[in-house]
Amino acid sequence: ARIAAAWGAEEADPLVAGGAFRFRALACGAAVVAVQPSRGHGPLTTAQHHDPETPPSHACLAFHLWLRHAVDVHALVQIGAHGTLEWLPGKAVALSAECWPEIVAGPLPCLYPFIVNNPGEGVQARRRLGAVLIGHLTPPPVEAGLHGDLAALEGAIDEYAQAAGLDPRRLATLRATILDLAWRSGVAADCNLRPDDDPDAILSRLDAHLCDIKEMQIRDGLHVFGVTPEPERRDRLLAAAARFAATAAETAAVAARLEASGDAEMAALLDGLDGRFVAPGPGGSPARGRADTLPTGRNLYALDPRGVPTPTAWTLGWQAADLLVARHLQDHGDWPRRMVVDCWGTPTMRTGGDELAQALALIGVRPVWENGSGRVTGIEVMPASVLGRPRVDVTLRISGLFRDVFPQQIALFDQAVRAVMAEDEPADANPLVPALRADRAALEAAGTAPGTAARWASARVFGAAPGVYGTALPGLLARGGWTGRADFGAAYLEGSCHAYGQGLDGVALPGLFRRRVGDADALVHHQDQGDHDLLSTDGFVQYEGGFAAAAALAGGDPTLYHLDSSRPERLVVRTVAEEVARVVQGRAANPRWIAGMMRHGYRGAAELAASVDTLFAFAATTAAVRPQHFDRLFDAYVEDGAVWGFLLRANPAAARHILDRFEEALARGLWHPRRNDAGDALRRRREKAA
Repeated sequence: ARIAAAWGAEEADPLVAGGAFRFRALACGAAVVAVQPSRGHGPLTTAQHHDPETPPSHACLAFHLWLRHAVDVHALVQIGAHGTLEWLPGKAVALSAECWPEIVAGPLPCLYPFIVNNPGEGVQARRRLGAVLIGHLTPPPVEAGLHGDLAALEGAIDEYAQAAGLDPRRLATLRATILDLAWRSGVAADCNLRPDDDPDAILSRLDAHLCDIKEMQIRDGLHVFGVTPEPERRDRLLAAAARFAATAAETAAVAARLEASGDAEMAALLDGLDGRFVAPGPGGSPARGRADTLPTGRNLYALDPRGVPTPTAWTLGWQAADLLVARHLQDHGDWPRRMVVDCWGTPTMRTGGDELAQALALIGVRPVWENGSGRVTGIEVMPASVLGRPRVDVTLRISGLFRDVFPQQIALFDQAVRAVMAEDEPADANPLVPALRADRAALEAAGTAPGTAARWASARVFGAAPGVYGTALPGLLARGGWTGRADFGAAYLEGSCHAYGQGLDGVALPGLFRRRVGDADALVHHQDQGDHDLLSTDGFVQYEGGFAAAAALAGGDPTLYHLDSSRPERLVVRTVAEEVARVVQGRAANPRWIAGMMRHGYRGAAELAASVDTLFAFAATTAAVRPQHFDRLFDAYVEDGAVWGFLLRANPAAARHILDRFEEALARGLWHPRRNDAGDALRRRREKAA
C-alpha cells in the first residue's frame, strides 16, 4: 500500500480509500509532532502495550517507515512513559534483525524524556531501543490536608479535646455529634468501627485516621519538562529531597541542583539532538530522599543487580516483615503461615530490593554479601530461635520486568526456599516442610516422576510466561468482557502460573499456583514512593485486585496488605481497603489535588478519569471499595459544577469516560449511591456532554 500522510487528519481510522495511510501529524519547522497510530489492531488497550505475540499494526509500521524514509527524520523524541515501541515482540536484550523494535525503529536515535523516579520501565527502552533517557523532575508533593466532612470531623474532635479540660458538661453532646458525623460521612466504616465499640477508642481511632490523611503527601499538579517549579513548589520538593541531608551545607547543595534541573532537562534534550554526549545520572525518587538524582536532565541508569538486596534494603525488609507479622497477629490472633509477596522490577531498582528482602526475612533467611564489592554471594538460614516466630511459607509473584532484570535474585530466593525446606524443624515452626511433602506426594500420585515432583513442589517464584508482561486484567476491564469477579480470578491464575528457579524457566504449573493462592493467609504489596498511589495507575489493581479475585475463585479469603514504605523511617502496614479509603479521601476527592490537575488542562483531566477508572477496577476485583468511595468521586467530579465544566472544556473524552464508568458501576451493582437520583443526574450530564 502507498504510504502517505494527512497532516492534522481528523479521522481516527488510519486506513482510507486508495490504500493510503493517514497520520495525525503537524509540521513545526524542522520538527514533526505526531501521534503514533495504535500499536495493536483496533483501539489501543493497556494490555496491548505488553502483548508479546501480536506484531505492530500495518499503520504503526507504516508510520515509522514514513518518518524514516519519507520525512527523513534524524532522531525520534518519544513523549509519555511508557510508549509502545520498547514493548513490541522480540528478544528482551541484544535484539536481532527479526525483533520488532529493530524492524520498526531501525537505527533511528531515540531520545526519551522520562520521569526520574521510574528507572525500571526507562531501562526497558534503553535495552530494547537504545534510547537515551532524559530524566525529569517529579511533581512537587504537598500535604493533603482535610476537606469537607473530614475537616468538620477534625473541628469537632478538637472542640471535644478543649472541652475535656475547660467544660466537661459539653462532652456528651460533642461526643454524640462526632459519632453521628463519623457514621453519616462513612469515615467510621473506613476505620472499621462498630457502633458498640468503646466511645473513647472510637475517638482515638478517628483522630489517628484524620492525622494520617492530613499528613498524606500528594502530587501538586504535574511537572512541565524543562521548567524548574516556582519557588513555593520548589521548596516543597526540596524539603522532601533533603530529608536525609546530614548538614546545612548538604541541603544547600540539593537546593542548587534542584534549581538547575529545569534548564538541565532542556539542555540535555538539545545536546542529544545535536549528537552530543548526555551525562548519566541515577534514577530514583527525590521525594523519598534521593537527592543524588538531582539535577535531572541526565541519562538515567538503575543499579548493579548483583548487589540486590542491599544491606539497607535488608534492614528495611526485616523491619517490614516484623510489622507485617505483628499486624496479622493483631488482626487474626495467629501467626501467618502462608503469604504471597509481589516483586516488581522498578521498585526493586529504586529501593535496592525492599520487597525481596522482606520475603527473605519472612522465611527466615538473610543474604550474605561479599566484602568490598557489596555483591550478594549467597544466603544464610537463620535459626528458628532467632526469629521468635514460625517461618512463613512465601510465594513470590514477580513482574515481567523483574523476571528479565533480576534472574540472580530469582535464583537466590529459589535457593533460600529449598534450603529452608531441607531444615530439620517441626511443622509448626516451618510450614514449608509439610507443604513440600504434601505437594510432592500429590504430584507423584498423579503420575509425575519423583524428581520432577520434588522440584515442582518446591517452586515458590511465579509470574507471567517468558516474554509476557503485566496481566490480562486491563484488557478485560477495557472491553467490558466479564460477568463477575471469577473472570478476573481465572485470568490472573492463567497468566501468573509460570514457575521460575533452577531448572524451571517459566514452566506452567497451574494447579500448584492455584494452591499457593488459595491457601495464602495474606498478600503483601509494597508502595515505595508517594508520587503514585493505588488509584493513580492500574498496576496495583492488576496484582492486588487480580490476586483477590483469584483467591476467591480458589476458595481462599486472604487479607490484602498494602505496605507503605514511602517514608523509610516510618513504615506503615494497611489493608487494601484502608488504603483505598485513605487515597479517595486524601487525594482523589481532595480539592487541593483536583485544583493542581486543573492547571494542566487535557492531561490533568485524564488524571481525574484514571482515578475513577481504577476505583472501578478495585470494586470489580475486590471487596475493598465501599459505596461512599464512589459517592465522593461522583460529588467531586460530576456534581461540582466548576470541575465538571473543566472536564467538558479540557477533555470531553475524559468527561464521557467518567460517566461511562459511573454508569457501569451502577449497572453492575458495584455502586449503591446514597442519592436516589444519581442515575438521573448521570443521564442529564450525558445529554449535555453529547
